[in-house]
Amino acid sequence: MWDIIVNATPQLVVAGLKYTIPISIVSFLLGLILALITALIRLSSQKGLFRILKAIFRFYVWLFRSTPLLVQLFIVYFGLPYLKIAVIAPEGIKLTPLVAGIITFSLNTGAYCSETIRASILSIPKGQWEAAFSIGMTRSQALSRIILPQAVRVSLPPLANSFIGLVKDTSLAASITIVEMFEVSQQIAAENYQPLVMYCLVAALYAIACSLLSWLQGYLEKVTSRYVTNAG
Repeated sequence: MWDIIVNATPQLVVAGLKYTIPISIVSFLLGLILALITALIRLSSQKGLFRILKAIFRFYVWLFRSTPLLVQLFIVYFGLPYLKIAVIAPEGIKLTPLVAGIITFSLNTGAYCSETIRASILSIPKGQWEAAFSIGMTRSQALSRIILPQAVRVSLPPLANSFIGLVKDTSLAASITIVEMFEVSQQIAAENYQPLVMYCLVAALYAIACSLLSWLQGYLEKVTSRYVTNAG
């Protein structure tokens, strides 16, 4: 058993560094950008075109929060090639496994994180807005200089939890042939006929990675809260 662990661990770590971690980081960053845009549009009080945009983004959030991530991966990778659009994609939308994975993870992350960001912005007292307006700030200035910095501190724990969850969810990428850690563990298990050892090993590596991220989350929370005074 120890020989299997010693021989397999480097392969799993390489797969993690090559696919699992990059996919997680890129997908999370793209998802955060999409989440911020989604949250701001849904909170906007603008009329006209924004009503249509709000409806579109509300549907997007509902769709990705109401369907399993695995199904979303299958639709994007296996389903879109059958979606034939004249002029744009007459032979269907064909994506590489890596691109399909990043797109799906980003959209899924954006949907969940948008609710976190929206709730964080709404949690800031209205008095903060009023104070900003009283000194001549515009709505965009108040948002960028007063509201968002406070919302970042509030949203940090749930956003960090979302990232940790995303790292674990990347194991689903094996279903669309991305050779990340879980896929490599399956390949090795098929060779040495020791699935229990391999799956326990990959679980341990995920646990170590997520533990390090949890420690980083705690550190960031302390950094962002050091200027917050305790009442009482």
